[in-house]
Amino acid sequence: MLARALAAERLPPAARVLDVCTGSGLLAVTAALRGAQATAVDVSRRAVWCAAVNARLNGVRVRGVRGDLLAPVRGERFDAIVSNPPYLPADDDELPTHGRRRAWDAGRDGRAILDRLCAEAPAHLAPGGILLLVHSSLSGTEATVSALNERGLRTDIVARHRGALGPLLRARAPLLEERGILRAGEREEDVVVVRAAA
Repeated sequence: MLARALAAERLPPAARVLDVCTGSGLLAVTAALRGAQATAVDVSRRAVWCAAVNARLNGVRVRGVRGDLLAPVRGERFDAIVSNPPYLPADDDELPTHGRRRAWDAGRDGRAILDRLCAEAPAHLAPGGILLLVHSSLSGTEATVSALNERGLRTDIVARHRGALGPLLRARAPLLEERGILRAGEREEDVVVVRAAA
């Protein structure tokens, strides 16, 4: 969904695109294939390495940097920032520091990373730049929209897909019901792409 949303954007020639929480590098590679100067950031060494390998396999260049969210690109501005961050509500607010859970767990309400991105990303957008974020409706779509609007960005939901909860959220459903994140018996979510323009 996020790659399609990025591909639909009219970016300037040689646009500077930042893929935060890059994982496999799919979004950075998608941008580079369109002629963008792509940068991939992840806290995981393996993810940065994977993004570099996938860029090479696709015949494009992607600058890979390891670090915490936007810290590695302090002072830089981008025409587009894209992110598929960890957003699943977890058992507690302690974020994992290693292992696979680091890719999806984001605190009790699923917003630990989303809130930081909403706060930090606007300062890294070039004039007219855009931010594209994907996350579950269970992590608070309205909270994302409000946080970005408060920072002066024009915000829309540009994609939405309703479907069954994935295996991780299904396993956590009783806990999420207890917290009021899921209604009793609810086993579906919307996955949304939020677009915010400077």
